[in-house]
Amino acid sequence: MLYPMSPKVVELKRKLESFMDRHVYPNEDRFYREAEELGPWKIYPVVEELKPLARAEGLWNLFLPESSRGAGLTNLEYAPLCEVMGRSHLAPEVFNCSAPDTGNMEVLERYGTEKDKERWLKPLLAGEIRSCFAMTEPAVASSDATNIESSIVRDGDHYVINGRKWYTTNATDPRCKICIFMGKTDPDNPDRHKQQSMILVPMDTPGIEVKRPLPVFGFYGVPDRASEVVFTNVRVPKENMLLGEGRGFEIAQGRLGPGRIHHCMRLIGLSERTLEKMCRRVRSRVAFGKPVSEQTVTQERIAEARIMIEQARLLTLNAAYAMDTVGNKVAKAEIAMIKVAVPNMACQIIDWAIQAHGGGGTSNDFGLTQAYATARLLRLADGPDEVHRNQIARFELKKYSNA
Repeated sequence: MLYPMSPKVVELKRKLESFMDRHVYPNEDRFYREAEELGPWKIYPVVEELKPLARAEGLWNLFLPESSRGAGLTNLEYAPLCEVMGRSHLAPEVFNCSAPDTGNMEVLERYGTEKDKERWLKPLLAGEIRSCFAMTEPAVASSDATNIESSIVRDGDHYVINGRKWYTTNATDPRCKICIFMGKTDPDNPDRHKQQSMILVPMDTPGIEVKRPLPVFGFYGVPDRASEVVFTNVRVPKENMLLGEGRGFEIAQGRLGPGRIHHCMRLIGLSERTLEKMCRRVRSRVAFGKPVSEQTVTQERIAEARIMIEQARLLTLNAAYAMDTVGNKVAKAEIAMIKVAVPNMACQIIDWAIQAHGGGGTSNDFGLTQAYATARLLRLADGPDEVHRNQIARFELKKYSNA
């Protein structure tokens, strides 16, 4: 194995897989039912029931590299565990390893003050509250984050925040208590990457209105609680500014690098689960006098799916290794490559699985429509394919700048 797992990770992976078999997979139907019946404004009881069980088995806060507050795992060590959790939409939050909380906790750990950590990071790590991240805006093309129009204006000992955000995951969750908000503090700065800042905004601050939940392909609350939020003259203390004015992009890069690894490893787990469903389905169905699994087109798709998953996993593990050894900034190309390759791989495999399931594949009975919503969303979240491809091309062309 190119990236062998340490004994510690092997044991954690065994415990995770056992927990998934005993508690997660048997409760998936209930999870989807509660999400549909209760909607995105409520807490889903099944998630809260499973959290104490996961914590009791030591399967809690497995992320957070370079910190004593987590499990002490590197990105490479966490990757195979993240893959296991990605096999089910129910799993990540059960282990307190779901977005955007993981990214927000990493921001607080790296850039927050001790006061911030005590007030926000500690209850987030305990799973007592949840958080949201407000970056994307409906009025501008957010694929270029320098387009952000929301304002953060200094007024004495406070900052005044105004803006409209959407795809602010978790904002409809009643446990969501803190928001990391990205806006412009210096819109006239000639360096467009020094115009933005990030600031902590408690969700009970006057002037915040969670306008509506946003469905992802018709799903509310699964895989995310995407939301539209309006901030009108929201006042927060100047101490809530993270790292300093003009350092929003710097924080974003520190936050999004690990997040992209997490998304990609979860998608690999989801793709593995989807391929399993596809194989079981085609072995149990007969068409034109023989099992669907014996149709050449089916075999070709299964073979291609296996090849694609293995390629994606190796590419992602390579990115995780690079992040651990040379840092997120130097590993930008590796991170960008997986962000393009893995969601596209997952979309294709899920599409083949839907086809193999026939009409039933387009229903919600097999978990394939939910899986596709996740994979397709992730071709846009944390930067669309086009942005990452342009970045990769620039890195490549730079090698020949003196040619």
